[in-house]
Amino acid sequence: MLFILGISQIIHVPHVLKALSPHYAYELLVEYPHGFWLLGAVFLATTGAEALYSDLGHCGRRNIRITWVFVKVALLTNYLGQAAWLLHQTELIGRNPFFEIMPIWFLLPGIGIATAATIIASQALISGSYTLVSEAMNLNFWPRVAVKQPSESKGQIYIPSVNNILWIGCIGMILYFQSSTHMEAAYGFSITVAMMMTTILLSYFLIYKLQWNKFLVFSLLLIFVSVETSFFIANVAKIKERWMFLFFELFIFLTMYIWFYARKINNQFTRFVDLGKYATKLSELSSDNEIPKFATHLVYLTKANNRHEVEEKIINSIFAKKPKRADVYWFLHINRTEHPYTLTYDVSELVHDKVIKININIGFRIQPRTELYFKKIIQELAKENELNLHIRPDGSTKYNTSPDFKFIIIEKFLSVENEFTLKEGLLLNSYFLLKRLGLSDERAFGLDKSDVVVEQIPLVYQPANHIELIRNK
Repeated sequence: MLFILGISQIIHVPHVLKALSPHYAYELLVEYPHGFWLLGAVFLATTGAEALYSDLGHCGRRNIRITWVFVKVALLTNYLGQAAWLLHQTELIGRNPFFEIMPIWFLLPGIGIATAATIIASQALISGSYTLVSEAMNLNFWPRVAVKQPSESKGQIYIPSVNNILWIGCIGMILYFQSSTHMEAAYGFSITVAMMMTTILLSYFLIYKLQWNKFLVFSLLLIFVSVETSFFIANVAKIKERWMFLFFELFIFLTMYIWFYARKINNQFTRFVDLGKYATKLSELSSDNEIPKFATHLVYLTKANNRHEVEEKIINSIFAKKPKRADVYWFLHINRTEHPYTLTYDVSELVHDKVIKININIGFRIQPRTELYFKKIIQELAKENELNLHIRPDGSTKYNTSPDFKFIIIEKFLSVENEFTLKEGLLLNSYFLLKRLGLSDERAFGLDKSDVVVEQIPLVYQPANHIELIRNK
């Protein structure tokens, strides 16, 4: 539609094609008194292609590569067609060139197609936001949130919380800016920042991944940065009053910054230990009748990929303070696979009939139901007469037929023993606040709250050492 409308006007004023020459752009910038500042007014004509890239997860790379050239030609043709129409008009006030170049009979269908294109573009923004947040979670830049898979393609996802943020943000932007004219500078500013970031990241990619010559990369970088910096300056100059949109961008940046760096601090205190060192101690604890039984089957969720390892905090949870006696200690590791419907498991007996590790492989389209899977695995092992589970009591009694399972989830909290600098205090307190707002471990792993014990352990990062207590005499 854009291409045909543009051609229909160009054929009347073919010399408008001269506008493609960079010579005229240079003259406008250099010779016209306010030419440079006009960049801010025309900048939005250079945007729109980023919507193609934001839909990468849905459309795929090859689709975008083929489409890009066609879209570029169609857009340029339409812009030149509008310019051709403008050249033979005398009265322009209140008239929109885009709709004016449409024939009268096509006006209503044209408005319908433009509206549909707006909806499609907003869908690209929404799905692009899902992709970005999903990748941010994988790179530990965003709190864990619920992700749904509407199709068998891993790239097609739905994130309810992001959808809600976009909805609230959209309503807020409409109320704040009130008209698209007020929004031009904010949009231009955001897009130019995104362009500059993309250029810098591309240069890193070319140097460190593709091993391009640094001189060639810096030459390309200089060309792109000079253009983008010009656009950036022209757009910043237009932001005079409605600058509070920056708080929304600051919120996103701070969320990512806090989550990444606070999680790094948190991970410093995550240590893995060899279960073999504690085999004898676990067997003794399991058989010690002087200690009240905590559960028949005690199940810990572990992040350890290695068959023989678990987190040190799990060992501390079992032995520290009131030891947790159980007949069988289970360590469950959840592994997400690249295939949509994988649902397999393997079992390793680390200490005979006492310590067992299970790896469950779950496809990306399957919502985890860890407790259900675990009970199913126990039934299968008992049915196959493995691990003595068929002769071992499962904790049920004549008063209660349900097996006795307890799932332990270990969560950290900031200890009062810490003595932070201002930055560390803000960073870690904000991190734990975001963690509470994110998806809980019970929901993430699909556990029934009635069978879960959440154990709180203190995170002591900077213990207060300089405490002077004076005894009264």
